[in-house]
Amino acid sequence: MSRLLKATAIALTLAAVPAIGGAQTTDSRAPIMWTAVNVEYEGDTLTLIGPAELVQGDRRFRADRISGFNQAGDSRLEAVGNVYFVTPDQTIRGDRATYDTAGGVIVVTGDVILTQGENVMTGSRLTYNVETEAARIEGGSSGRVQGVFYPESTGN
Repeated sequence: MSRLLKATAIALTLAAVPAIGGAQTTDSRAPIMWTAVNVEYEGDTLTLIGPAELVQGDRRFRADRISGFNQAGDSRLEAVGNVYFVTPDQTIRGDRATYDTAGGVIVVTGDVILTQGENVMTGSRLTYNVETEAARIEGGSSGRVQGVFYPESTGN
C-alpha cells in the first residue's frame, strides 16, 4: 500500500464522524466516504481541500478544508470555511471546527447556527461532547446567545 493510501486510511479513521444527539445510530465501523477537489499529505497530516466532505452513514461533515492529524496520541480533525455538521435531526453551521476524536468533543466557532427542526440557536462558539451529549453555546457579536423555539403541537 502506498504511503498516501496509508495516510488516507489513518486520517479518515480519525474522522469517524461524531454523533450529535441520541437518536443517531450510525455504526462507527461503517465505511467513511470522502470527497475533495485536492488532497495533500505531509507528515502526520492529511488535508482534504474543497469543498471537502466526509460521510458516514446518516452523518455528514463538510467544509472548504478538512485536515486530519494523528500526532503523539493527539487525534483530531480541523475544518475551516463553510463548516457544516449534519445529522438527520440537527445541523450545525460555523466558520471553523475542531473535533478531538480521543475526547469526543467538537468545537464550532465563528458565526454558529444550530438548527433542530424549526428550532434555531445562534452564538459564536458551540462545544458539544458526543459521548455525554452535553452542549454549551456562547454569545455572538452581541455577547448573547439567541434562539427561536417552536413548541410541539398537542393537536388541540
